[in-house]
Amino acid sequence: MLFQRVKSLDQILATAEKKSLKRQLGPIQLTLLGIGAIIGTGIFVLTAEAGQKAGPAMMIAFVIAAVVCALAALAYAELASMVPVSGSAYTYTYGVLGEGLAWIVGWALVLEYAVAAGAVSVGWSGYMNGLLISAGIPLPEALRTGPWDGGSFNLLAFLVALAVTGLLVIGTSKSAKVNAVLVAIKVIALTAFIIIAFPAVKDPNFEPFMPTGWGSPMGGIGVLGAAASIFFAYVGFDAVSTAAEETRNPNRNIPIGLIGSLAVCTIFYLLVGYAAVGSVGSQPIMGPDGMALMPGSAELAAACKGSEELVCSKEPLAHVLRLLGFEGWGNAIGIAAALALPSVILMMLFGQTRIFFTMSRDGLLPNVLSKVHPTFHTPHVITLITGGAVSLFAAMFPVGILADISNSGTLFAFLMVAVGVMILRKTQPDRPRPFRTPLVWVVCPLAIAGTLLLFFNLSMYTLAMFFGWAAIGMVFYYSYGYRRSHLANGTEASH
Repeated sequence: MLFQRVKSLDQILATAEKKSLKRQLGPIQLTLLGIGAIIGTGIFVLTAEAGQKAGPAMMIAFVIAAVVCALAALAYAELASMVPVSGSAYTYTYGVLGEGLAWIVGWALVLEYAVAAGAVSVGWSGYMNGLLISAGIPLPEALRTGPWDGGSFNLLAFLVALAVTGLLVIGTSKSAKVNAVLVAIKVIALTAFIIIAFPAVKDPNFEPFMPTGWGSPMGGIGVLGAAASIFFAYVGFDAVSTAAEETRNPNRNIPIGLIGSLAVCTIFYLLVGYAAVGSVGSQPIMGPDGMALMPGSAELAAACKGSEELVCSKEPLAHVLRLLGFEGWGNAIGIAAALALPSVILMMLFGQTRIFFTMSRDGLLPNVLSKVHPTFHTPHVITLITGGAVSLFAAMFPVGILADISNSGTLFAFLMVAVGVMILRKTQPDRPRPFRTPLVWVVCPLAIAGTLLLFFNLSMYTLAMFFGWAAIGMVFYYSYGYRRSHLANGTEASH
């Protein structure tokens, strides 16, 4: 039943063919586009999370996550070039595997976009709280973090998510020049961090190198557990693959942009990780049983009270520079994060409304979700619902838990994309492919294996949240979407 109601790719492309985009992007532009989309909360915030899970071996985790991303990206690019329309992995799955699985993917993408927006909001609040403390005007401790992280309500995370939601309701368009400035701010901040912290590296800070080992499935700890979390730091490369329609010679330039942006970011991340670990150390905090405490747990929050350890910091890069005596530069890193991260929240929330819009257009969600405001001409209903939910779980949950839940949805979507590429190679071998995944029968199986490896090295709590969310989604699908789908009712042509 899950594999029924496949919407043909010709149907999906019918709307896209009404407008064509000029092919003007080259490899350098694509690489810069990818770097801008990738660098964000992951490296600015999750360095501490990775340190608690893997210690100095977080650097291996950065490489593992980058390799899995590169494999998934090559598969993603083929479908993006074949079906250059909105809806991301949801649309691709609808055209290959059918409505039921497309619904599951679309439902999982809520975790990728909405929960990720919450994670970025929490990351932003960590840096803002650090700046307020440095300025001598700290918020009450209970309002700096959520209840799972030693506080009661993360006020700044709540407010920034609400503010971005308000902007989206009023209407805002992305400016290429503003985005370019924000990308430059992030790159300059990371470069300054490396230049300042690198000379302070000491060999003893790398011992022991792998204090938690490789980890175990569903354990969430160890190098693989850290890789499953730090995967969040690379998500965004799909901005390159979805630009296939605007790319000159996509067969050559798309892989250059994908691999190039991932390679540049991986080098940046390794240098940042090496400088952070080597300068101040990043040994995980162990529990009474000798095992590393789980990030985002009440036990770790209690153990971190008053601690200056890197793994306890909510603003790790700024914290490292302050520990090294560079208070001003630490504040500068905090300001850079505070300026750049809200635009990431905006892009995540915007992406979420696009997914919901596409699903509503297909009849799988109520039409009221695509209601447009009479004055602002924006989808205010779905924006307010999504933004309100994001604000609440940003106020309640730690960044690590939100990032891991987001990763579970992303990894599942990437898995389905890799499967879809192989199926289409068999079922529609002659369909035009502006970009073809190289060595597809090697790359796609490796992408599937890599995404499964990281997926099952998320914590048991995260996996329970994912499968619980999927179960809720299936109940909603069979009680609403299955009966009201435009494809099922023969109304697709009019929508």
